[in-house]
Amino acid sequence: MKLELTEHLKQTVDALTERYSDKLIEVYQSSGDTFVRVEADANVEICTFLKDELHFDYLTDIFGIDRYTSDERFEVAYNLVSLKHGDRIFLKVRCEEEDPELDSASGVWPAANWAEREVYDMFGIRFRNHPDLRRIYMPEDFQYFPLRKEFPLLGIPGSIELPNTTPDSE
Repeated sequence: MKLELTEHLKQTVDALTERYSDKLIEVYQSSGDTFVRVEADANVEICTFLKDELHFDYLTDIFGIDRYTSDERFEVAYNLVSLKHGDRIFLKVRCEEEDPELDSASGVWPAANWAEREVYDMFGIRFRNHPDLRRIYMPEDFQYFPLRKEFPLLGIPGSIELPNTTPDSE
């Protein structure tokens, strides 16, 4: 598939290909967006390169994906924008189902802090060297991760104490 890239995105893909040829897994486009998937062990190094050298200075979001596959089940996507060039790129990293863990990008973009906490809370993906990796929505002692595909849609009865919804009666 031929990529339709702006000049800056073409320079970005070329620079990543040249500098990280052994860590770059694939580059593709979908729905007009450009996705770059890289090896997990180079995640923070490539994030730093994208920010410092290629001007992707705005981290708009980080989200987790449960691919529900036996190999590299979980994926984390970083939605990056270059304010200088007006380009967007998604950086994707996969990790295994057993003990999913990645290095934190919060040292590169401070905005990664809460987004990584949300990914941890919903998918159970841990971020090494995160400054405050606590659950953000669920109680600290909650043993499940609600956005994993095996989590029941109606929740797990008795897993969390809910407020009484019955009005007080005399």
